[in-house]
This record gives sequence, C-alpha cells and structure tokens, in this order.
Amino acid sequence: MAPKMKFSEGEKVLCFHGPLIYEAKCLKSSVTKDKHVRYLIHYAGWNKNWDEWVPESRVLKYNEANVQRQKEVQRAHSAQPVKTKKTTAKGRKSETATGTTPAREESRASTPAGKDVETPTAPAKATKTQSKDTPADSGSDQPKKKRGRLDLSIESEEQYLAKVEVKIKIPEELKVWLVDDWDVITRQQKLAILPAKLTVEQIVDNYLAFKKSSKSHNSAKESVLVDITEGIKEYFNATLGSQLLYKFERPQYSEILQEYPDTPMAQIYGSIHLLRLFAKMGPMLAYTALDEKSLQHVLTHIQDFLKYMVTNRATLFNLQDYGNATPEYHRKVQ
Repeated sequence: MAPKMKFSEGEKVLCFHGPLIYEAKCLKSSVTKDKHVRYLIHYAGWNKNWDEWVPESRVLKYNEANVQRQKEVQRAHSAQPVKTKKTTAKGRKSETATGTTPAREESRASTPAGKDVETPTAPAKATKTQSKDTPADSGSDQPKKKRGRLDLSIESEEQYLAKVEVKIKIPEELKVWLVDDWDVITRQQKLAILPAKLTVEQIVDNYLAFKKSSKSHNSAKESVLVDITEGIKEYFNATLGSQLLYKFERPQYSEILQEYPDTPMAQIYGSIHLLRLFAKMGPMLAYTALDEKSLQHVLTHIQDFLKYMVTNRATLFNLQDYGNATPEYHRKVQ
C-alpha cells in the first residue's frame, strides 16, 4: 500500500535546509522504491535551478505556528556565536567569538594546509532570502541543462542522500587576504569602498579575455569558459546578500540595493567578495546534480581562476580598498 502524501502539488509549504526554514512550494511528489515519500521543492523567490527533491521530514505545513517556528529558528541561529581561528603573522592561531549572519553551520573554508580561514557563515546552498539581487523565477518545472555550467539542476533523492564534501583549495597567497579581510571588517570595522574600482564582472571578464589570448585556446574551450564565467557571475549575484557578507556589512548592502536597484551586484562589489564566494563554493557545488566527471571539470576551472587571482593579486587586493564607516553607520549596525 502506497504511503499517504501529506502535501499536495502546488501547495505552499515551509522547508528545512540545514538548521533554517524557508518558504517554498511543493511542485511534485513521488515515492521511492523503499516506500519513502519525497517532494520536489521550489524555494519562493528563487530561480527554478535551485529546486530540489527532499524527504518528507524536511517539509512543514504553512501555518501560523510553523511560521513562528521559522522566525524563532532564524533568531536563535543569528544570535549563535561562532569561535573562529585567526592566523597571526607568526602563524599562531587565536580564537575570537563573532556573531554570525543567518545561515548554516559551514562557517569556515577548509584549506590545503589544514588551517581554517573564516568567511561569513553560510549554508551549503544559498539562503532562500528574497532580495533584489536574487535570480528571477522563470516558472518552469524543469531546469535547462548547461554544459558544465555552475547552475543547479534537479537532483534525485539518491543523489541528495549521497552527498560528498566538495572542497575548493584556496591558495596560501589568497588565504592571507581572507584573514586580513576578516580583521578589517570585524575588528577594525571598516567597509569595502563601493562600487569597487575593479568589480567582480570586470575581473571575470578579464580572466575570460586572458584565457582567450592563450595559444591553446579554441572555440570548444571558449564555449565552456563562457559557461563557467557566466555561472560565477550568477552565483555571485544570487548568494552575495545571504551568504557572503559579515553582519557589519549588511546596512551597507541595504544602501547599495536602494542606490542601485537595477544593477547586478557583480557590477558593484569587487575582488575580496569574489574570493569569499570561492571559499564558500565547495559546499554549494555539493548540492548540484552534476555527475562526478562534470563536477571535477568545474573544479578544475575554478582552481585555474584562483591561480589567475594569485598571479594578479597585486592588482586585485589592496587594503586601501577599505574605508572607515561613519558614526551614523555604526549606529545603524547597533
């Protein structure tokens, strides 16, 4: 006898992702061979490429009690301090408690040296907070497949349950900038000067132009590179507001959205926020439906992009790109 479905197709629901709860819509339902119910979930305000199959245990009825539960979980998670390890100039580690932004437990980016460099706390997948830089919902059930592109497509429950950790190795030369960035923002309480002198979009386009100038470049490689670089921009625009900012930066982000309502954030923010994205992208990629070969292909390109950033770090990173926050701004943060 088939199990009874608790939720109907088209029903507005709430859905867990990590420790947080998000507004969503049930698109489809099915029963696995071992009689487990699963639902195809679309998160409100997000592109269909973020849709995923989830077990029934993650879905909640949309009612007043559960909406209140959602708010309480969000508040509790936001108030939870995270101890982070900061590497000093002499290689010693000191622990500092910092407040986190609403998100999931992956608060640090693993590095090949076994050290942890903290980046803004974020979920493995983008927090489903609707904002002006969120990708528009195309309204279709099935996502369009793209060649090795950094898009998310629908995954099966078997894929969901068999997730493996995906790591992106941040080069040592760039990890020091993540540490300095953490210190400048959270301890010195400065802000990146925006719009950036060299924006994410310009950096990505410059990388593409650099690869095109290579003697080994051909039309087949160009097609893949365009997909990869456009995917990086899309990821950045979709995740900046919910995953890549420290608490101290959030009022600035709100001001930017008001001042540039129709401008993609990749045309406003710069290199350090792009580097934060790469430090977070491993867990994000774990939630794509790419097969192992395609995933390794994407990772190879990302590592090559990081190598490009290492080569050009003198141009990309400068402590002069930060400025002091005004007293009025400090009052907004409190």
